[in-house]
Amino acid sequence: MTERSLRIATGALALVGAGIAGYLTLARFSGVTLACTTGGCETVQSSAYAELLGVPVALLGLGGYAAILATALVAGELARLAGAVLALAGVAFGAYLLLVQVAVIGALCQWCLASDAVMALLAVAAVGRLAPESVAALVSRLARPTAGQAASR
Repeated sequence: MTERSLRIATGALALVGAGIAGYLTLARFSGVTLACTTGGCETVQSSAYAELLGVPVALLGLGGYAAILATALVAGELARLAGAVLALAGVAFGAYLLLVQVAVIGALCQWCLASDAVMALLAVAAVGRLAPESVAALVSRLARPTAGQAASR
């Protein structure tokens, strides 16, 4: 994969994540009931863990996705490093919040889980931007059949 394709992937994923976080932020401030198939979204969103120092976690997520999007719009080593650090921090915070949902709140929010999945994919793309040549070599290696696979065809 090239630096350009990884930047595009990072930007697209950041937009998807921002859409999710934006929806949760809008619901939080407007009081709209979330569309939810798990039944746990309102429980999670109304818990004490839905805010950090008085700031809704969804708004923090929206800011994080916007910052990662900004790093995808810029080429260069500093942008690559900033994107990777932000995405990895997002994965760590998402893992903490998932643990809280399971162990403390006892409910799962599908929107939070979707955001966690997007952030995990973002981290892969953002870390891949640190060494796009290595990512290209890995993809090429995975796409190339081994001698045993070629013989079985």
